[in-house]
Amino acid sequence: MKTVGILSGLVAFVLCAAAGLWILTKVGFDHGDDVMSTGIGLYFIGKAFFVGPMLILAALKH
Repeated sequence: MKTVGILSGLVAFVLCAAAGLWILTKVGFDHGDDVMSTGIGLYFIGKAFFVGPMLILAALKH
């Protein structure tokens, strides 16, 4: 079960980071036109650095 937790943490990190980078490359940092999409892209990158390590730490704790 520990292995599943670690793998899910790594997958969550990679998918969230990839989604955030994909959104930012499609939208760019044009603050005038699509501010919400830029914010969502940054949110997914930040989420990757929170959710992935938390899942890994929770898996290693048990």
